[in-house]
Amino acid sequence: MGFIHLYTGNGEGKSITAFGLALRAVGHGYKVIIVQFMKGRKDIGEYKIKDRLTPNYVIRQFGREEFIDLRSPEPVDYVLARRAINFAKKVINEKPRLLILDEINLAVSIGLVHLDEVLDLLSSIPESTTVVLTGRNAPKELIDVADLVTEMREIKHPWKRGVQARKGIEY
Repeated sequence: MGFIHLYTGNGEGKSITAFGLALRAVGHGYKVIIVQFMKGRKDIGEYKIKDRLTPNYVIRQFGREEFIDLRSPEPVDYVLARRAINFAKKVINEKPRLLILDEINLAVSIGLVHLDEVLDLLSSIPESTTVVLTGRNAPKELIDVADLVTEMREIKHPWKRGVQARKGIEY
């Protein structure tokens, strides 16, 4: 079985770390597939770079452009999450060097994706593949199966001083 990396916590850097790994893998000529749960904005850097990094970098978004209400997801959010997990199940058979399931921890924690499905997917990781799970509120069961777990903890953030998200830095 391959490796599982999990990045969680309330601090910034979970997806950023995963995309750093993606860049590193593509730099070595490896195939990277990114599945973004609950994200649908096309103006973010990790999406905009896709054409320049093809064919080794594949990113698919399964979310709306608007932020999801985490306490009360809309029916479309469940449909999109279902498509995301089904896509992940399909592409793992391609044996990418790196499969990033961006925001899957949060998707599981709010009930968009069933934990058992994710655990089942993780049990089928090819030996040559590393799967990265990102997002806040990672369930204990995912933490337990991961080989590497890092918790990002916010200590200080410019947003608290009123600094808006910066193009090329936060998105």
